[in-house]
Amino acid sequence: MSAPDTNVEREEKRHKPALLGIRGVVVAVLVMFAIFLLWVFNKGGEQDAVAPLDVPAQAEVSTIGS
Repeated sequence: MSAPDTNVEREEKRHKPALLGIRGVVVAVLVMFAIFLLWVFNKGGEQDAVAPLDVPAQAEVSTIGS
């Protein structure tokens, strides 16, 4: 049930600080989430980079029984 005598303009003025605080928190969380996503996708390919193995110029082949 709603109150019979509701003045929306007056209630909006009374709740303005709380509404601004909620909006500020939502914006801050969205900015932090965007930074997190950029960080994750920027670091995503680092584990795929493989250092080349040290391969000797000539490998010795051992033959058994020659």
